[in-house]
Amino acid sequence: MTQVKTAIVIGGGIAGPVAALALHKAGITATVYEAYPSTADGIGGTFALAPNGVAALRTIGAAETVTAISTPLPRMVMSVGGKHLDLPGLADMPPLQQVHRSDLYRSLHDRAAADGIPIEYGKRLVDAQETATGVTARFADGSTATADILIGADGVRSTVRRLIDPNAAGPLYTGLLGFEAVARHEVDAEPGTLTFAFGKGGYYLYWPEPGGGTRWGVNLPQDRPLSLTEARAVPSSDWMRTLRTTFADDDPGRDLMLTSNADELQVVGSLHIMPPVKHWHRGRMVLVGDSAHAPSNSSGQGASLSIESAVQLARCLRDLPDIPSAYATFERLRRERVEKVARRAARINQAKAPGAVARALMPLLMPLLMKTAMNPEKTIGPEQRYVIDWDAPVTSDRVPA
Repeated sequence: MTQVKTAIVIGGGIAGPVAALALHKAGITATVYEAYPSTADGIGGTFALAPNGVAALRTIGAAETVTAISTPLPRMVMSVGGKHLDLPGLADMPPLQQVHRSDLYRSLHDRAAADGIPIEYGKRLVDAQETATGVTARFADGSTATADILIGADGVRSTVRRLIDPNAAGPLYTGLLGFEAVARHEVDAEPGTLTFAFGKGGYYLYWPEPGGGTRWGVNLPQDRPLSLTEARAVPSSDWMRTLRTTFADDDPGRDLMLTSNADELQVVGSLHIMPPVKHWHRGRMVLVGDSAHAPSNSSGQGASLSIESAVQLARCLRDLPDIPSAYATFERLRRERVEKVARRAARINQAKAPGAVARALMPLLMPLLMKTAMNPEKTIGPEQRYVIDWDAPVTSDRVPA
């Protein structure tokens, strides 16, 4: 076991609280420092937690709390050119769990508070200095914090990543802008059915919302990236007008847009991914979650991989004799897996905005593709069947699953 007793966790999104909870279970005291002045209640759209993500949450005692606030989606359908094709899945695995980002934040923060883990708000990291015995974080408000290690769970625009490597690459724009809302229109789909639609105007997805209506999400092609602030500075009525024009010839896209209230439109902003990060750690600092690996949302694995990595980091710090070996083993344990998922998601992204010829051929090619290329055991089996054995010891010369 390392001599690590205390940890600074930068970032209070998903990976940060999960890392703090896992460290707490490993006997390491952690404090979470969040840049924003308060929790993210009511902010953000929804995303899917895969079975492997829920399994990782189970190791810190948070799985049941999260599934209680999520919607199971046991059936997935692809809609192309008016044809609906069932996507093959893993029959013996639990379904995806669709959860509101703000609800997950609140759930994890409540779980951390129940375990006595402090979360301090309004603490924007600006620098960190290491000594032979610890690391001191310096915040924009002039305050400091010192601990044995510092964990960067501060997202794709990570300050910790820059401190580890000033030349590190930043996030890459996918060419897509995200939106979400709930329409009054009721689609002809059973509850728990997630439909991926390739319409004439672009890619969108939708599913029946518990309580009525249809929740939908759109990835709208955009020439240049917009920050979340810039995207939300555009009046929602303007965005809704654009969406209604874009999907005017699509069914059910047209009715979904027409029966959605512009005031309720969630502007998610430009979608980014992280290219492979060369350095995950340096000295007493290490990256976890989106700061190190953020695949496209097409993967359906972004949040789940972040949760996994947070738990695995705690195991390595629990079992390895020193910080360098713990960090190195953690990276070996995670890098190949997360980068493989990112490559799969990148291939899916290329299909989200097909040209005219591709759109014409998709209805003809998709049934054949379903029978040949879309083998769920090969594509999503290794991702969703991944389970962390918390009790298994981690050693530097053996990397357990």
